[in-house]
Amino acid sequence: MLKVADALGTRTTTDIVFDQLHEEISTLRLLPGARISEADIANKLGVSRQPVRDAFNRLGNMGLLAIRPQRATTVRGFSMEAIQNARFVRLAVELEVVTRAVACWTPAYADALAEQIDVQRGVVEEGKSDVLHELDYEFHKAICTFGGNPLAFETIESCKQSVNRLCVLSMRNPFEGSAVVDDHQGIANALAAGSVKKAREAVEHHLSRLDATIAEIHTAHANYFE
Repeated sequence: MLKVADALGTRTTTDIVFDQLHEEISTLRLLPGARISEADIANKLGVSRQPVRDAFNRLGNMGLLAIRPQRATTVRGFSMEAIQNARFVRLAVELEVVTRAVACWTPAYADALAEQIDVQRGVVEEGKSDVLHELDYEFHKAICTFGGNPLAFETIESCKQSVNRLCVLSMRNPFEGSAVVDDHQGIANALAAGSVKKAREAVEHHLSRLDATIAEIHTAHANYFE
């Protein structure tokens, strides 16, 4: 972990502690069920316990930490109920986003997505799954912005929080990474063609891809789930 004193700028100590812990949880360097303590984190980062406690509370509110009085704080496991709810909401939002985007799509938007997809393919070839995860965010955000609904991505981003760690596990598989990029290409093609039907079908296919991964991880790592 980076010492907080080396990272301070305009951000608060709590912000930096939160960001570092969030990254470690999101990238699965801290696995579901792992125990962490305020004292240990404060010592590693060279800070007092109060900002660590505040960061813990923020992560707890996001459903990433289980904080129990007089008991060890642990990284929360995956919640099937939260996952299913998040995926239901996200699908509804993304279907509406592409439906509206078709009506205002331009060649410039198509070119912008094509450039993003080229970068994504390069990242897959280099085996950089963590980078692909971030580029996936940018792809969906771009469609919301180009389609005239930039704030819709806030809802999508919130929903993704429930499945982010599962996505990280999925994208570590080179085949899955390539499949995700192919899905993005399908969505981009449908938008460029001006087909609402094809755009909606492409989004449904893309978002359903994680179902098999969830089932596989649940079977192989049942202890990751609550």
